[in-house]
Amino acid sequence: MRVWTRRRLLTSAATAASAAGLAATTALPARAAAGDAPSETTDIADTLRALPGLRLIEERQDAEPGYRHFVLGLRQPVDHTDPAAGTFEQRLTLLHTATDRPTVLLSTGYHAVLTPRRTEPAVLLGANQLQVEHRYFGESRPAETGYAHLTIRQAADDHHRVVRLFRRLYRGAWISTGSSKGGMVSVYHRRFHPHDVDGTVAYSAPNNVDDRENSAYLRSLESVGTAADREAVKAAQRQMLLKRSEMVARYEAWAAANNDTFRIIGSADQAFEIAVLRVLFMFWQRADASDTAAIPGPQATTDELYTWLDNWAGLSLYADTAARRYVPYWYQIGTQLGYGDVPTGHLKDLLRHSGGIEARNFVPRDIPMVFDRDAMPDIDRWVRRHGSRLLFVNGSQDPSVAEYFHPGGRDSRILWVPGGNHSVDIANLSPADRASAEAALHRWAGQEVPDPSS
Repeated sequence: MRVWTRRRLLTSAATAASAAGLAATTALPARAAAGDAPSETTDIADTLRALPGLRLIEERQDAEPGYRHFVLGLRQPVDHTDPAAGTFEQRLTLLHTATDRPTVLLSTGYHAVLTPRRTEPAVLLGANQLQVEHRYFGESRPAETGYAHLTIRQAADDHHRVVRLFRRLYRGAWISTGSSKGGMVSVYHRRFHPHDVDGTVAYSAPNNVDDRENSAYLRSLESVGTAADREAVKAAQRQMLLKRSEMVARYEAWAAANNDTFRIIGSADQAFEIAVLRVLFMFWQRADASDTAAIPGPQATTDELYTWLDNWAGLSLYADTAARRYVPYWYQIGTQLGYGDVPTGHLKDLLRHSGGIEARNFVPRDIPMVFDRDAMPDIDRWVRRHGSRLLFVNGSQDPSVAEYFHPGGRDSRILWVPGGNHSVDIANLSPADRASAEAALHRWAGQEVPDPSS
């Protein structure tokens, strides 16, 4: 998939010009009066252009039949509590089918994806789909240096303003969704604005309540798969570190050929070591039964080990070109979201660098990071006590959800895909659970539940 990676430079003139539109958007009611509904004869592109603070950047000619694909920019406050902090333009994409259909609010948690792919809820409901790029990612970057306003509350307020604006067009039910970090963002949005949408489907969403306590992640990685396969991955990690000099030399040669560097992490050697540590988690996060047969064995060559590590841990992610794009992610990990841990005892005699896989290694040292220990417990309490119409879909073999959400509110549940990894869907559930999940979606959307026998 292609994602937006080019940074849009915001000028003071553009910020000033949007101030009126920003104020008008803020003043919109959650649900506009029926008389404000767009005319059926008005082209949706013209309707979008008329929304305050919204810019129609492009209509792409790549949508499937029955849909139109728009790339949009919405003027958002940098700080929702302080108008003087200025604004930035947040990237959105819209797959439009009809204003009287339900609308799915998609959170990526990262950059916007321009591939016009409908999510599972959008397909099941025949819905419009509105994707929100996360603040500070891709094109949605405030002009300020640092990440002072990159918090889960500010992002939730971004989503709140998106919903308030687009409810002027889409009067039907709204369902929010996202996978992994996108699922987390959907839950955080509901915590601070619980009535913005009519239900939420969060796929493979971690819930790291206490960043100081990671035993659940360690237990998961010591029990996933078979004992033989777990030991095979660990043995491959040791082989990589024993052949460190050859592998790092190849890594450095790759970086030089691509004009890349390792200034953020510090060196190719440290980036390599981090990749080796993370591959244990990343392999089991995505692997299925067929992948275990390809774990490098004792006779694996340096080339085979390097290729396998690159395939599962993504060596390019730790060099500056890619690492720079994900600094906001690691900043969030190190200030609010928290992170898991991986077993390292079997590698202790081969490690050279301190910090392991900690978020601080991925964020330039001139950017301060202070961890907020109250943020995730607050989310967890709300989900347990008040989170209604929340559906969590997880894979039983996914170490990412070793710590998972426990919804306790009305019409909420967690469903597990037996043997599933980080890429599970409702379609992968058992027949009974799949029917239950789909029925909940249709119920939240105010639709008649389809008869599975028809």
